[in-house]
Amino acid sequence: MSDTEPESAESPKNSRVDRRSAARLGAVQALYQMEQSGGDAVPSAIISEFTEHRLGREVDGLLFAEADLELFGDIVTGVDQRRAEIDEAIAGALSKNWKLKRLEIIMASVLRCGTYELMARPDIPTAVVIDEYMDVAHAFYPGDEPAFVNGVLDRLAKELRGS
Repeated sequence: MSDTEPESAESPKNSRVDRRSAARLGAVQALYQMEQSGGDAVPSAIISEFTEHRLGREVDGLLFAEADLELFGDIVTGVDQRRAEIDEAIAGALSKNWKLKRLEIIMASVLRCGTYELMARPDIPTAVVIDEYMDVAHAFYPGDEPAFVNGVLDRLAKELRGS
């Protein structure tokens, strides 16, 4: 760090931005787990499991980043509560050849989380939402899927936020 850079109480690896990114990744993983349970999982139980046993902890040799727990809980709960509305919006943003049911669970989870933020979190800029979920998609997919996420969320942003 140079003498001209301000000191921060947070290390770069534990910055607010990184915790929010970790919250988004964790939310996608939590929704995936809920979906894999056949829809029987209670959001509050999944949130507790992730906050107590995963986020910010080492699990099976993998270190999970510290997350903004408030944002994580808001996304998981919000997607669960507004699922029908979110799915309808996503279905409308997909091309005519694509159906939401056709998407892999993880892709649907990425789009649901991003759509929820576009709908319910006007405090988060559109570009941030789209960029963050493209990054989440990169964590799971090596190919063109992040561009797909970009396209769908961009269409939804125009519809939902006029941006």
